[in-house]
Amino acid sequence: MAERNTAAVDVASATAGSEETSPPASAPKEPKSASRPEKASTTTERSEDSDGSEEKATADGRKPHRTPAGTKGAPSELHSGHKLARRYRLEECTTRLDGFSSWRAVDEKLRRAVGVHLLPSGHSRARAVLDAARSSALLGDPRFVQVLDAVEEGDMVYVVHEWLPDAVPLTEVLAAGPLEPYDAYQLAHQVGQAMASAHREGLAHLRLTPGAVLRTGSGQYRIRGLAVNAALRGITDDRPERVDTEAIGALLYAALTQRWPYERDAYGLTGVGGLAGGTLPPDQVRAGVHRGLSDVAMRALVNKGATAASQDPPCTTPQELVTALTELPRIKAPEPEFPAAYQRREYPPYARGAYSNKPAAAAAPREPVVAAPAPTLPGRTGKALKWGVSALLIAALGLGSWQVADALMNGGGPSGGEQDADDSGSDDKPKQQAAGSRLTIQDAREYYPDGRPQAADKVALSYDGDPKTHWNTKSFQDGPATAPYKDGVGIVYDLGKAKKISSVSLNLRNSGEHTEIALYAPDSLAPSSGPGSLPRIGAARTTGASAAVKLKKPVESRYVLVWLTAMPHSGSDGFSSAGYKQGISHVVVKGS
Repeated sequence: MAERNTAAVDVASATAGSEETSPPASAPKEPKSASRPEKASTTTERSEDSDGSEEKATADGRKPHRTPAGTKGAPSELHSGHKLARRYRLEECTTRLDGFSSWRAVDEKLRRAVGVHLLPSGHSRARAVLDAARSSALLGDPRFVQVLDAVEEGDMVYVVHEWLPDAVPLTEVLAAGPLEPYDAYQLAHQVGQAMASAHREGLAHLRLTPGAVLRTGSGQYRIRGLAVNAALRGITDDRPERVDTEAIGALLYAALTQRWPYERDAYGLTGVGGLAGGTLPPDQVRAGVHRGLSDVAMRALVNKGATAASQDPPCTTPQELVTALTELPRIKAPEPEFPAAYQRREYPPYARGAYSNKPAAAAAPREPVVAAPAPTLPGRTGKALKWGVSALLIAALGLGSWQVADALMNGGGPSGGEQDADDSGSDDKPKQQAAGSRLTIQDAREYYPDGRPQAADKVALSYDGDPKTHWNTKSFQDGPATAPYKDGVGIVYDLGKAKKISSVSLNLRNSGEHTEIALYAPDSLAPSSGPGSLPRIGAARTTGASAAVKLKKPVESRYVLVWLTAMPHSGSDGFSSAGYKQGISHVVVKGS
């Protein structure tokens, strides 16, 4: 399979037997529907709900409510190759459970991979799924996997969402071992901030498991299934903030210990015992765990009173958890690991017979051959030759100096401005053509997938040719990286028609440690998806006031996105206060 199976769907686990969700978001196993196919070889029919365990109470003794599944009006059996709305071609079924199914599909109109949830329009949860999908789509937060479409068509309801082939579920990340303290902090902080934002808009997840969190190649975390995963399973709760907060605590616990903080094993992690029996703090489960992160994890997990490791009150909302994390002393990022210096391998001198099949004794030892010194020229002849060579060198040096001086006195001579018209057939022109000529920018628009622009009305100043004007970002308190507050900031430039882009040069307003730039090739001036789903064509990092991104090979595209993911610290100016910020005063796109 060409792509990683990491779509924004609740992918079924292929391990046998013991998948268990966290107590607030779990639900009882329901009897199999009569219409559900039974195939022993179809591992994708296993899901997080199929652990066979009884419905577990939450930390304060409540049980989540679950709407029973219904199969009235079930559509005809779907298969790979089936098309929805003459656009979405189903490729692979990843989940089939409780009357609904999830698929990896291809959007043939935009030529991209997508994920699709399907269920009958007569299903008892169909209306709730549509409402949840549409509410999630309106949020527009790039930290969540985006819902692209929610449609009721005939006897079928389907929800289309992003597919992130370059992202890895947290289950796979934790299978390799526990995370470093900095990485665990970033996980809990980014997920906590995202869920706090969702709760402010009245949305909850209720199924926030390691399978619902994806880590992208840039180290950012994306959450899939906001509101939709719970609606598909009919899960509701009268305290959604508490449920999601405890789920984040469980994720942090698992990241620190590679253990699941409940009685049974789940998501490839070994359980450590139920809350009723008293879960051990992470720093007592594994040596070397960060004490502050251990305390925050327990404050999120335990709902009744303080824990044995901390006298602080429990965290009952994602915002309280984020506040607790920000109050910790700063956790430094781990030093990058560099490969050991290359050591030249010494090979023994070659001797005849050393690599033959004959015994080593058959190769007779040889004496080293010493090269005879080159014969020297006779005395007078050698001296005359040396003086002759010296005289020629002095003459050549004098002639070159005279030509340079003459050219400077004549104002550049033949190398001045008149040469451009005479040298149309010179050898330098092919080199200039190979480097690419300057392409005209026809239009530009600020790109802000999170709905929060920087200076959308000043985009034209970034390519107006005046170095004194610029498009500027807002000031950020943390940096240089813009994450986790924002994935980045940038501008999409329109070249009028598809061109072969070879390089992009930028003049920046601020210098310092440091600016990171990435180039993408979107399909429109206003892409509807986040940068993670766009083709990346180049990147650069600089501490100066300029940057040049040279592509390994030309890329044909009409649009190019200049995306800033890190910015240096700069003082207060007429646009914003002191902080991490950047500005673009001039952009040059070259190609053919």
